[in-house]
Amino acid sequence: MVSLVALAAAIGSSAAAQQTPPPSSAAQTIEEVVVTAQKRSENVQNVPIAITAFTAQALKEKGVQNVHDLSALTPNVNLDASSPFSGSSVVLSASIRGIGQDDFAMNLDPGVGVYLDGVYLARTVGANLDLPDVERIEIAKGPQGTLFGRNTIGGAISVVTHAPSDHYAFNGSATFGSYNRRDFQGIVDIPVNDSLRTSFTFSSEQRDGWQHVIPYPGLSGYRSDGNLFKSAGSQTSATNGGQNQQSIRGKALWLASDRLTVTLTADWTHVDQSATPNTALSTTEGVPGTLANLYDTCVSLPSTFLAGIGLGHVCNEPVANSGSIFSDGTHPAYNSTIAGVGLPIDKTYANGNSFSKMDAYGGSLTIDYRLGENLNLKSITGYRGLNWKAGLDDDGSPLSIIELSFKEGQRQISQEEQLTGEAFDGRLKYVGGLYYFNEHGYIHDFVVFDEGLLQINGPNTLDSSSYAAYTHMDYRLTDKIGLTLGARYSLEEKEFIGGQTDENGLAYKASGCYPPGASAALIGAPANLTCQEALGFPVTGQPLRYFPNTDNHQDFRIFTPAAGIQYHFDGDRMAYFSYSKGFKSGGWTTRLSSPIPDASLAAFGPENAETYEIGLKSKWLDRRLLLNLAAFYTDYTGIQLNFQQGISPTLKNAGEAQIPGFEAETRWILGHGFSIGGSVGYMDAKYTKLAAGINGTLNCAIEACIDTGSKLPKTPKWKFSLNPEYSYPLANDASLRLGLDWNHTSSIFNNSVNSPILRRPTVDVINLQASYVAPGGRYEFTVGGTNITDQRYLVTGNCNTTGGGCSGTYNDPGEWYLRVRYRFDS
Repeated sequence: MVSLVALAAAIGSSAAAQQTPPPSSAAQTIEEVVVTAQKRSENVQNVPIAITAFTAQALKEKGVQNVHDLSALTPNVNLDASSPFSGSSVVLSASIRGIGQDDFAMNLDPGVGVYLDGVYLARTVGANLDLPDVERIEIAKGPQGTLFGRNTIGGAISVVTHAPSDHYAFNGSATFGSYNRRDFQGIVDIPVNDSLRTSFTFSSEQRDGWQHVIPYPGLSGYRSDGNLFKSAGSQTSATNGGQNQQSIRGKALWLASDRLTVTLTADWTHVDQSATPNTALSTTEGVPGTLANLYDTCVSLPSTFLAGIGLGHVCNEPVANSGSIFSDGTHPAYNSTIAGVGLPIDKTYANGNSFSKMDAYGGSLTIDYRLGENLNLKSITGYRGLNWKAGLDDDGSPLSIIELSFKEGQRQISQEEQLTGEAFDGRLKYVGGLYYFNEHGYIHDFVVFDEGLLQINGPNTLDSSSYAAYTHMDYRLTDKIGLTLGARYSLEEKEFIGGQTDENGLAYKASGCYPPGASAALIGAPANLTCQEALGFPVTGQPLRYFPNTDNHQDFRIFTPAAGIQYHFDGDRMAYFSYSKGFKSGGWTTRLSSPIPDASLAAFGPENAETYEIGLKSKWLDRRLLLNLAAFYTDYTGIQLNFQQGISPTLKNAGEAQIPGFEAETRWILGHGFSIGGSVGYMDAKYTKLAAGINGTLNCAIEACIDTGSKLPKTPKWKFSLNPEYSYPLANDASLRLGLDWNHTSSIFNNSVNSPILRRPTVDVINLQASYVAPGGRYEFTVGGTNITDQRYLVTGNCNTTGGGCSGTYNDPGEWYLRVRYRFDS
């Protein structure tokens, strides 16, 4: 921070000594990017917020297909396509400056808000948006509560789609590449008359998976019939990591008058593809107290002996075939490159469920009415819905050690009213708003452990409502000094019903108190109690249910302020200091390891973040050099994270953290067709205080446990990017463009307890692209390569040592592609 202050002072001295000369008309300058982060159109360089913005042209040149692809281009931002044990690339695991969420369950709100044409997407499922028709994307860093809606404690990603044109136009592309990639996209603009314009977008993306399922070469007959267990579906695949996604969008723009503009948008996305590749990294077979060891005991000892040691009921119910994880000792039935056994990561013996299916749809109605010369009223009405199913063979073996499937449904409506205006000859610019949100949804978990020893059937429903009022004001005290004040008051209400059961009743069988209605005298408890009562299962008549059959409520009320001061040295340079507070409401964990008498024991509280930031936005060298700097410090409390408790990943308020960091972004137009861009990000995100008993039932001898000083998940200390480009004009207005993107990310931990086996090492990823634009600009041909050095690293993973071990998902291998674009304008 001190260095930024010193730099700002030096700039001030220089600006006071001489006026900045106007840029040369003959020289190319940095493109002005207009954003609406403050609910009005303005140059991103004039906004006192750390924002990384991408135009449609920049997204095309970088080959960006979805929100996940933006991660490599943005400092201190991590966007993964999937989350632990979801098995689905439609899930967005987003983290900005160390704050986010790495879970797909709808009982947990995201920490980074994703907005589509001003409408908040409440779930991480479906948030990894396909981007065939984007006008621009804005990534605002730090708490954005006074300007955006819910759950922007870490930041906000605003996606603005293509606006219909006033003339007939078509822009389409076809892409072919590795793994039989076949992508087709198109945007059609059809003006109906002078006041009504329409556009239609279609997109189809298909490719084969890169991880091949191969037959297990050892002893046969290991796998039981997965249809014997309850699940969200049953579908296998010859490869994992494939893609099959289609989407359409329609938009109508009505210029009703010089005061009134109405925009209507509707979209639909369909996904039907295999699960993300999964690799088993370790096994806990042979470790006492684990289900994997119990299963191995059941299949390796005679039934008479098992009955004699009290395991008769435990071992005679599962549909288990007699084979251990290591089978014949020659061919380990799981693959682990870390353990040095089994298969490479592009092959697997896992022949269980592999599917990801989603239908996501929605629409919005935006009405913009100019009340006066400097006063506008905007109404945004949004509706979204999704249906999702996914299945994953999490153990990476031909056995049913950890089999997962899920189904989720969600519907939401939102209404926002914004009043924006100016006063005092433009010195005061303000926005005030009212916001309403309502959501109903469910998630149903199906998890089978160790060939049916434990069979989780977990239906859960959640309803939530949010009401908010906010204001944000910028006032220019003098030509050089500006002030910012903002405030938001939020009321959030949530209702939850948890229904997790164990279809096999393992708790009864393992305790020796079986069946549930038997006398508890079997285990030395009072004879007047049943086994169900003695073991704490809370619902009479439902002996397998873990949750009480109650409708549970939580309310959250919070005031979140923002303030700042800016100093404008001149039209090209501005320094700013800001303070903002963010908030994310609490909820209930849906995954239990043992029954609870009251659902409040599954509740977790809200989390809060307070961020202090000092920054500089500047252009130099006749506006050919852009340099933006920011340093920040965040106090992060009530952190909501997953911690493994027995067989279940359980949500808890982990404690507190401090997150200092800085970032810089630059672009320099060197001339003669050469330009270079880049960024650097630094964070030191560590726990400073932990909640009592946060490590819970973890066995720290075989599992990772955290302490103060441990790192927050998904937070690399360093992140660099370098993006040189060269454009060369050819005859007849044709042109050639060459681009390279180098991205360096230091090591991170993929889970909340810093498991070494899930550590992602330092990686360097290089992408290349070469484009030829034909005379007239109608045709463009591009050849490119992603991850050309074939760097492989864990994107996500989880450790369930009680259930069977650790597993993870690796990134995509190196690929090449060829793209042809065609553009027509009438």
